[in-house]
Amino acid sequence: MSSTELAANLFRITQTDEVLKNKNINNEDDACITHHKVGQAVRQTIKKIGGTMPEDLPTPNKSAKQIEKEKNKKLTFNNKKKLK
Repeated sequence: MSSTELAANLFRITQTDEVLKNKNINNEDDACITHHKVGQAVRQTIKKIGGTMPEDLPTPNKSAKQIEKEKNKKLTFNNKKKLK
């Protein structure tokens, strides 16, 4: 996920949280509807200002999960090597 997509997600999350608090929304159904509406507004804003839509952003070659797995494998290998 690029910094642009991360920022859009964080903005969506924080704004949803604000709307939930300001409108005293505390049931799951209304929270889901609010989350969806805020997400739509964020997407519309990105489109309106000429930004790149999240689905059009480049994707990394490796997922975070793959990178973490490789890192752990390397650490395990290095630890075994040190024990010999």
